[in-house]
Amino acid sequence: MAISRIAFGTKEEATHPAALRAALSEFICTFIFVFSGQGSGLAFSKLTGREATTPASLIASALAHAFSLVVAVSVGANISGGHVNPAVTFGVFFGGKITLVQGLMYWIAQLLGSTFACLVLLFCTGGLPTGTLGLSGINTTQGLVLEVAMTFGLVLTVFATAIDPKKGSLGTISPLAIGFIVGANILAGAPFDGASMNPAVSFGPALVSWSWENQWVYWAGPLAGAAVAALTYELFFRPLIQEQLVADRGTEG
Repeated sequence: MAISRIAFGTKEEATHPAALRAALSEFICTFIFVFSGQGSGLAFSKLTGREATTPASLIASALAHAFSLVVAVSVGANISGGHVNPAVTFGVFFGGKITLVQGLMYWIAQLLGSTFACLVLLFCTGGLPTGTLGLSGINTTQGLVLEVAMTFGLVLTVFATAIDPKKGSLGTISPLAIGFIVGANILAGAPFDGASMNPAVSFGPALVSWSWENQWVYWAGPLAGAAVAALTYELFFRPLIQEQLVADRGTEG
């Protein structure tokens, strides 16, 4: 069972050069992702003189987030795994793939990367406020379930294409698959709750703008969705994959 493989790690792990490089990678990759995603919204508002709440801005936001996430995941894939998201890190930890110490280092790096991206945008745009996520026409329970559902799809995609030991050629296109599911979820969920799927995406703008309304939804929903996705893959899909691997080795022998 996946939960039986959860490891806490050691304090020495926190100062290991490889762990520090991985954390730096998460900082940089999250910066890239949030800078482009938030920047696209600011650019749209500046060019149109309106808030980024139109169908055109929705498509632009989905494309900007999808493209930048493909790049961010690709950059970090061979260094840190390219999580770029505390929810993904939590799912990977819950699936027994990284230790708690490493996961906490990733979280700190991701939250700092998001915050730094928003501060740079604030400076470069002459003080334009970064957009904070909020609920529109739905209550907190609906927003929570929406975040759970969207993050479930995202983390399940991560496990299937980036973590699965039998991913084969899917491993080469995993950044595309991950970027596409985020872009698609933004098209589906952004008009209702901003489509976070990523606590770092909501945390950085909230900290810089000091606006924390319903922030818990953007933590509880993604973390719960990630945990369910990790358990689903490890309990229902992983045994079938391992059986196939054994069968393949038997055939080769």
